[in-house]
Amino acid sequence: MLLPASGVGMNSAMDDMNLIQQAQRHHLVVREIGEEIDLEIGAGDDDPSFGNTTLIGASPRESSAEEHSESKQSMGMVSQLPNDNQDMSKTQPTKRKKKVVKRWREEWADTYKWAYVDVKDGTARIFCSVCREYGRKHRRNPYGNEGSRNMQMSALEEHNNSLLHKEALRLQMASKDKLLLEKPIYVKALVSKTAGSIVEAALKRDPHETEFIQSVHGAVNALERVIAKNSHYVNIMERLLEAERMIVFRVPWVDDRGETHVNRGFRVQFNQALGPCRGGIRFHPSMNSSIAKFLGFEQTLKNALSPYKLGGAAGGSDFDPRGKSDNEIMRFCQSFMNEIYRYLGPDRDLPSEEMGVGTREMGYLFGQYRRLAGHFQGSFTGPRIFWSGSSLRTEATGYGLVFFAQLILADMNKELKGLRCVVSGSGKIAMHVLEKLIAYGAVPITVSDSRGYLVDEDGFDYMKISFLRDIKAQQRSLRDYSKTYARSKYYDEAKPWNERCDLAFACATQNEIDQSDAMNLVNSGCRILVEGSNMPCTSEAVEVLRKANVLIAPAMAAGAGGVVAGELELNHECNLMHWSPEDFESKLQEAMKQTYQRAIKAATDFGHQKESPEALVHGAVISAFLTLAQAMTDQGCV
Repeated sequence: MLLPASGVGMNSAMDDMNLIQQAQRHHLVVREIGEEIDLEIGAGDDDPSFGNTTLIGASPRESSAEEHSESKQSMGMVSQLPNDNQDMSKTQPTKRKKKVVKRWREEWADTYKWAYVDVKDGTARIFCSVCREYGRKHRRNPYGNEGSRNMQMSALEEHNNSLLHKEALRLQMASKDKLLLEKPIYVKALVSKTAGSIVEAALKRDPHETEFIQSVHGAVNALERVIAKNSHYVNIMERLLEAERMIVFRVPWVDDRGETHVNRGFRVQFNQALGPCRGGIRFHPSMNSSIAKFLGFEQTLKNALSPYKLGGAAGGSDFDPRGKSDNEIMRFCQSFMNEIYRYLGPDRDLPSEEMGVGTREMGYLFGQYRRLAGHFQGSFTGPRIFWSGSSLRTEATGYGLVFFAQLILADMNKELKGLRCVVSGSGKIAMHVLEKLIAYGAVPITVSDSRGYLVDEDGFDYMKISFLRDIKAQQRSLRDYSKTYARSKYYDEAKPWNERCDLAFACATQNEIDQSDAMNLVNSGCRILVEGSNMPCTSEAVEVLRKANVLIAPAMAAGAGGVVAGELELNHECNLMHWSPEDFESKLQEAMKQTYQRAIKAATDFGHQKESPEALVHGAVISAFLTLAQAMTDQGCV
């Protein structure tokens, strides 16, 4: 009488045992590459024979067809039992389901390696790389019970909890990715000069400068067709990737309590083939040589693409201006300028505003420069309007992003009016993007900071933007906004990319959009991503957006408004008069149109379709590089 019931128990036990054997085999494989995966079985009324079975010595194998047929026969025998036996089986205690506990997983770094984006029936979907299915088609977690909570999750979160598929891909990638990452980076000496060898040479020279290598890889990828047509450009690219001058120096300063502090300063004058350098100064704790070089390289290409022929530079310090008094910031800026002033000048290098550096900081920097240089040579780009002619300098970059988006939409016979837009960041660029979006009738709904993001379903208006500015000026949290406007909500430790939108403006910092964020953008309906910050997308995110046909407007082209305004400020004719906002916007729109047309023309000249999501990215790099290459060729090997 107990035989059928035992058959059911043994069949369940065999399934569980096969699962544990697979897990143990996987554990041994992963342990060899330095990763630990713990599988714990919760206490339950399991079959005693299962609990006493030695798993290590068992040969791991999959269930055979004979076992499945025996399982079906056993189930059939159970259905034929008399009612009293069935009642007795019902009274047996319910066996608890096994639970997998995942420990120490490198902060979920590889969570999204097992998913990819593809189009199904005209809609972009997130597919599992193992089973090639999407959404609810593999909701169930074979390791245990997902419960009612996951029944309400989105498709992406269901994938995130599908441990079977995630583990399969992790173990599949282990022998390729993990082993390579743990080995020291070694690149062979260059034999044939190809596009790949350029990246290898940069990696060999600066293996730990991740941001710079990422920027180089993106540029070389865009130039692959150019280099294939003319091998001479390989030599040009190799010279371009080495900065002309890099200054690293200490910056000692004294706080209000009389205590001495020391920070590190950077200035990278990347390339001056087209003219004197222009580029930002960034004050942020994350600042290092890699970020300084990446910003300098991106600025060099951005300036080359603009209507004005300028060199590129970047710099800054790991100093954090947040929470510092005006006197402390003044003393730091003066100490910073004491070292760097000898490398600056209108015909050499003029810095501009960047993250952590605004009107106040630029004023202090320029004042110390004027004192040390002994004369008033124009001004740095960025200080107050009465120092120079242009009246909309601080607005130029943000306004330019919206003008660029408008040009893209015009080619699609669309307009900004009524479109939902998500914006990241809450600094100068983000606020001015909000302003101009409202002016064109769009509906911007988000801003963000380092702690989370704020969404207002009704959309921002000018009064709300003014309130946001007051919050930022008082160094308060964006959370305070939701206390005044009930239809808004602040989300901690989150990004705005999962909000439903038509356009997205990334205006925070580099690599703010990773692979999972890109998937969220695709699912939210975004069709155009406008880059306000330099390199806001990781390489994996760019690939996701490309496969989903999301058009990317690169910061190299879309962010050229700041370059235009800076040159208008320094132009002699401009300094003799005060531009009205209308005149300034007219000149800015014309410059953005020229930049857009140059990028599109370069892309089509080298075989990229105008409608391609990568057309603007590749076209911008190609146009900028060809301009630089011509100047570097004409000037010889210098």
